[in-house]
Amino acid sequence: MGTGLGDGVVGVFVGLLGLGGLALGLGARDGEMFVFGFSLAAFSALFVRGLIRQRALLTGRVAEEAAAKTETAAHV
Repeated sequence: MGTGLGDGVVGVFVGLLGLGGLALGLGARDGEMFVFGFSLAAFSALFVRGLIRQRALLTGRVAEEAAAKTETAAHV
């Protein structure tokens, strides 16, 4: 149930899209492209943050399960 290499690849790809959004927003000549570029950057930042948070929660859950198994084995 853990995350795999795919999440890392998606995270890197979305991060690159976010950098592209920043470049697009900074080089915009009209308001619509400015908003779109910075919205894309904000979305990618939140998406990558969510991936990192999900990974941290899964690793914490795996560590808790391993500790519970160790306690159970010690009591038997």
